[in-house]
Amino acid sequence: MSDPDLQLRAYLEAVEDFECVDVLAAVERFRQGEVKEANKAFCPSTAQLCNEVRHRKQMREIMARAGVKPGLNLIQ
Repeated sequence: MSDPDLQLRAYLEAVEDFECVDVLAAVERFRQGEVKEANKAFCPSTAQLCNEVRHRKQMREIMARAGVKPGLNLIQ
């Protein structure tokens, strides 16, 4: 898929059922080059994006159960 509009539509459809906070966290990790499995020379596939969004959701839920507040800097 090379048309940018189609690619954007595919991303939006892929993440429509996820929480916005998890999608934003996943996109930021890709943008910062922090997703180890990703090829930094290419945009992620929708499957890669969804996988990272699910991972961010799991991490957010684990942190919430541990009583860590969102946005808290754990390393000082």
